[in-house]
Amino acid sequence: MKIYTKTGDQGETGLVGGDRVSKVHARIQCLGVIDELNAHLGLARASASDLTHAATIERVQSQLFDLGAEIATSHDSPYFKPSILQEDIAQLEGEIDAWTDQLEPLRNFILPGGSPLSTRLHLCRTVCRRAEIQMLLSQAENEFREETLVFINRLSDWLFTFARFANHCAQVSDIKWLGRTER
Repeated sequence: MKIYTKTGDQGETGLVGGDRVSKVHARIQCLGVIDELNAHLGLARASASDLTHAATIERVQSQLFDLGAEIATSHDSPYFKPSILQEDIAQLEGEIDAWTDQLEPLRNFILPGGSPLSTRLHLCRTVCRRAEIQMLLSQAENEFREETLVFINRLSDWLFTFARFANHCAQVSDIKWLGRTER
């Protein structure tokens, strides 16, 4: 089987179920940013020396792939299947709470950085925010279930907290932001 199909040579791509849309369609733009986030998470996973951290990231990568499949399928398609569930959101929240319990309270803004894993997770967080924005911008013409929007919003909080937790595990301090008068 060849990787290229030539069906997209005229600027269109297929959705699950066979519908064809422009490659600049808002739904495809959402998928592109989610794919970018997944690739950045792959880089973060590759830098994780802790196998539990790597497995946690891999789970979220699979959830993002599920989210992409849901976005690529019209709600009225017989192929539509909700992929992000309330339990996925609860799992993110549970991990955020567990990590936060082990961290010093946040008293200042922090800069992205610290350990290599933390730095990569902060980059993932920024791409996640862009994915959320893209989903919100395209919501008028796309049907996103509430769970998908809550999941992508909570995921950015999860990435922020995981970045801080990665620094904690590496015994690296978060980088405190110093305002102009403090520098």
